[in-house]
Amino acid sequence: MIVRFHIDPIEQGLYEYRVSYEGEALYGDVGLGSLEECIVAATEGLGSDAVAAEVAYKDVISGTYALASLALMSAQIADHALQTTMAIEEVCQ
Repeated sequence: MIVRFHIDPIEQGLYEYRVSYEGEALYGDVGLGSLEECIVAATEGLGSDAVAAEVAYKDVISGTYALASLALMSAQIADHALQTTMAIEEVCQ
């Protein structure tokens, strides 16, 4: 199964995430200090039936990653999500 990590800012320096599968919310948390923390926490909560996750920051999907990549490259994935969303927002202004 491929899940989706939905990550959103909630206020200055704080984020929330939720994990969904086929549109159904599975779990989430609020008040984390960075995108990377959200990715790490979301990955840690996954069961053995998940093989990959799409990462969406502010509703912009930046990629689909295998679980091993999520665990080993969370900082780079978080940066890519931020840069992708910023680029899309800039074009849409």
